[in-house]
Amino acid sequence: MDKRTGILFLSVLATAAAADSPVTFHKDVLPILQKNCQSCHRPGQIAPMSFLTYESTRPWAKAMKTAVATKKMPPWFADPQFGHFSNDRALKSNEIETIAKWADAGAPEGNAKDAPPQVKWPADGWDIQPDLVVKGPETLVPAKPKNNVIEWSFITVPSGITKDTWITSMEIRPSEPSVTHHICVYFKPHTDDVKYNTPVWADRPRDDQGNALPEAAGINGKGIPPSITAGSNGIEGCYVPGQRSQDYRIYKAAKLFKAGTDIVFQVHYTPNGKDTTDRPQIGFTVAKEQPQRTYVSIGFSSPSDAKSFAIPPNDGNWESPPAEATFLQDAELVWMSPHMHVRGKDMTYKLLYPDGRTETLLNVPRYDFNWQLGYEVATPIKVPKGTKLTVTAHFDNSANNKFNPDPNRTVYYGDMTWEEMMFPFFSVVVDKDVNPRTVIRVVRGRAGGGA
Repeated sequence: MDKRTGILFLSVLATAAAADSPVTFHKDVLPILQKNCQSCHRPGQIAPMSFLTYESTRPWAKAMKTAVATKKMPPWFADPQFGHFSNDRALKSNEIETIAKWADAGAPEGNAKDAPPQVKWPADGWDIQPDLVVKGPETLVPAKPKNNVIEWSFITVPSGITKDTWITSMEIRPSEPSVTHHICVYFKPHTDDVKYNTPVWADRPRDDQGNALPEAAGINGKGIPPSITAGSNGIEGCYVPGQRSQDYRIYKAAKLFKAGTDIVFQVHYTPNGKDTTDRPQIGFTVAKEQPQRTYVSIGFSSPSDAKSFAIPPNDGNWESPPAEATFLQDAELVWMSPHMHVRGKDMTYKLLYPDGRTETLLNVPRYDFNWQLGYEVATPIKVPKGTKLTVTAHFDNSANNKFNPDPNRTVYYGDMTWEEMMFPFFSVVVDKDVNPRTVIRVVRGRAGGGA
């Protein structure tokens, strides 16, 4: 055997040995969990079990195989044909195969020396490691409210921030996620007439089952005194299932939080059959020096009046009127997050540039209300002034939708999960001197609102 043949033979043997070597937790599975799963599967996070160690992961091996094989986990719904996202958690086919082989082999532990270094997650269950923490309002969520409805409330609290501060990331954490539909926040300039820790809400006309009547459709915010959020730039961030933080540092940007600004919490709770008290917190990281760019969070909606937005009974593919906006400033689009309720089926974001080009930024063909994900654009998308953003969506009000509480009624725009919304969020980065309120003009639909 000559030297060349010998090297080839040894290479074949090494490849065969690698193929036959057992898949183990420390060497093969743990790196996948660190990259794709531990952000949720660790103490203090949304997942019910921890995947930090072999001991805590081993009992779930078979369930993990099923979840990844069916692509139920990790939750990720973006169509790979459109856009590239830095927070893409979808597993590659070889990673799915690794977890399946590990489960089929009896979930062997392997040698702990093969494990990668532990990820240094922020302390106390945070996604970020906050420099500042502001406590939110305490709210009692009753076990059985009338018709099972708790209307959205707006509650103002002092921030305690006494000097102009550039914040570089923000995280909203409910103390009781089991009853929290969403929490959104506004930064409002302080006024002398503010009433702290006093809930304000609008009573909407509803039937005996708690369904909003047609005349209530699209009146989100009606009856709320304008002073509650007056002077704010709109919603600055939200907690929803699947996301609770945004990090502006990756885009070298920040938000300016002016001294003495109050924080308005927009809270929406869903009762779970027992009296529960929630008290959220907001964590901020702070810039050491003034940034050159401002991070602007934007939410807007399709038309929401009962004439425009009324999903017919037993319609499995109803198309909503689109939400449309025109950019009034040059910007870089960096983040998108579709929001609908339990009948939401799909949502697509598209840009029409001034030169006539069109670009699909994000397509979510299988929307899942249980996981309202944000999609971080890997390379910021330059959006020149005059560009039009159009967002379209479909809804499934048929019996084929397992989450549909009643396919036999017309569904209007409303706040409760059994009503509907078509509310796309997105974020842009602009020059620090740009007023966030001048970034877009809504052409069709409305700005503001919530989740």
